[in-house]
Amino acid sequence: MVLFPNCKINLGLNVISRRSDGFHNIETAFYPIFWQDVLEVIEMKSNDKDFELSQSGIIVDAKIEDNLIYKAYNLIIKIKTLPPLKVHLHKNIPMGAGLGGGSSDAAFFINLLDTKFKLNFSEVDKLNIASQIGSDCAFFIKNKPVFAKGKGNEFEEIALDLSKYYILVVYPALHSNTKEAYEGLTPKIPKHNLKSVIENNPINQWKDYITNDFEETIFKKYPVIKELKDLLYSNKAVYASMSGSGSAVFGIFNEEPTDIFVGNYKTFLQAPFNK
Repeated sequence: MVLFPNCKINLGLNVISRRSDGFHNIETAFYPIFWQDVLEVIEMKSNDKDFELSQSGIIVDAKIEDNLIYKAYNLIIKIKTLPPLKVHLHKNIPMGAGLGGGSSDAAFFINLLDTKFKLNFSEVDKLNIASQIGSDCAFFIKNKPVFAKGKGNEFEEIALDLSKYYILVVYPALHSNTKEAYEGLTPKIPKHNLKSVIENNPINQWKDYITNDFEETIFKKYPVIKELKDLLYSNKAVYASMSGSGSAVFGIFNEEPTDIFVGNYKTFLQAPFNK
């Protein structure tokens, strides 16, 4: 079985307070973007190994124990019986970009196993497994726009539809570390209610009310990311922001952005679904 895990962007991100468990309470809006990896799972006939993971595309320089797909596998086999599995991941979504590609891979893997092997998980079961893997992993179980709070894994429905817009994502070949992004950042209550602004204000007003608190820290360390955001605005983006803790930047446009020069940086353009 082959699936195509997609990524997400954050429409605003407020770091509100530090939690007693060492994490932070945040507010953000997740929106799915269809820059995709490729995930294939095959049942192995041989019993020499219980789990085999191969990869292609973007090089993932990490131990298998740190791979979120493998973490999902280990959580599932604690409660369900699985046959030996051969998994292949072709990586297209940049890592350390604030796009949640690794979390998406794990969430799609959970959904795939549930369907392929008839594990009979409820949606709550799958959300609970995903929440143990990463704060935004649970979002990809449903893969629909949501307002997120808590650690980023408590969801509310949100009236959010960007299907009539062009969305350009630019990855400036920088790996942003979430832990570093929190350094120097002071949690605070936002001036404006993010969910209310998104649902009630026209998109061309979002830049006056919505912020990503990580930008203050990341822009100082990587000025090129701010330059990219400014570039998107200078080319008629109606809203632009860094996604998550970076380093990818996105712009939302009424018309197709055709003349934006970003050198050799990776880009993805999502065209309107309904225009």
